[in-house]
Amino acid sequence: MTATATVALELTAEQWTALPEDEPGELVHGQLAEEEVPDLVHEIIVVWFTATLRAWLGKRGFVAGSEVKFTLGPRLGRKPDVSLFLKTEGRPPRRGAIRSPPHLMIEVISAGSRDVRRDRIDKPSEYASFGLNHLWLVDPDARTLECFALGPDGLYVRSFAASEGTIEVPGFDGLVLDLDALWEETDELGE
Repeated sequence: MTATATVALELTAEQWTALPEDEPGELVHGQLAEEEVPDLVHEIIVVWFTATLRAWLGKRGFVAGSEVKFTLGPRLGRKPDVSLFLKTEGRPPRRGAIRSPPHLMIEVISAGSRDVRRDRIDKPSEYASFGLNHLWLVDPDARTLECFALGPDGLYVRSFAASEGTIEVPGFDGLVLDLDALWEETDELGE
């Protein structure tokens, strides 16, 4: 019996975008990369931020969830947990992958060590190269929100961080986040 080598297919961003919508994965260096499997805490946080941002935006923009595909480069595609678009910065396409940065992306840090590395190391550098002005990282285990703004050198600078209280986020006039309410909601889950 001979061993058969498995060769992963190289994909372009266009090929990744054309995959069926139920095909999981992000595109990393031309390879389809397995996504984290979010738990209920992760999804509650995503829904909480989506609802809060939607209420704040009104008719000034759009908020999207975690299945929106962004082509960050010819062989790189990501699906952030939450994306916020301002109409004043252009309207995203109705269908297909998005090729320009939204106003804000949010990543909820997943528990696995590989996922933490991807969310804290890989994605921020990719998003900075993409030109994303605002990136927020939410860590359910540490119960923190870190807000980053893209500096003139193309690197992120932490502009704000909080773990509790009712806060106004710099650069988002009138947006008030009640982090205590968020953590209370996640605390209501069972063990």
